[in-house]
Amino acid sequence: MIRFSLRHLAASAIAMTTIALSGAAFAQYVWLDERGIKQFSDMPPPASVPANRILKQPRGGTIPATTPAENAAPATSSAKPELTIAEKNAEFRKRMTEQAEKEKKAADEARVASEKAKRCEHARDYLRTLDAGGRMARVDKNGERTFLTDEQRAQERSDAQKVLSECK
Repeated sequence: MIRFSLRHLAASAIAMTTIALSGAAFAQYVWLDERGIKQFSDMPPPASVPANRILKQPRGGTIPATTPAENAAPATSSAKPELTIAEKNAEFRKRMTEQAEKEKKAADEARVASEKAKRCEHARDYLRTLDAGGRMARVDKNGERTFLTDEQRAQERSDAQKVLSECK
């Protein structure tokens, strides 16, 4: 009977030790970061987190001055903080908007260049027609056909030359 109780006592001691040690493994720290977001970890929060922002820590847990991660990789001023998914999405949307604006601007510039080339070609054709020396007629507001005078032809030629000067 004594043997049974010693076995029982030994098993109970082992079970209690296992339970006590496993409780430390479930130790959780909860704190608010600088943006007010709850952070959960089995490691203590960084030293930069003030004590009033630590919401939960294991019983008897003390916060060391530095954590092992801080000892392994000291923080530098050039290190960027990890971005949240919302911030990553916002940056992605911003990049996509900028890309769409660039593409729209390039399409507008191509359209303007195409229209300018078309205007230049029309001006060249009109100048060739004026220089050919044939009679040129216009239709006035009454619907009657009138022929260009030499002064009107010279004015039309100078206007066509101005348009062509912008084409170069």
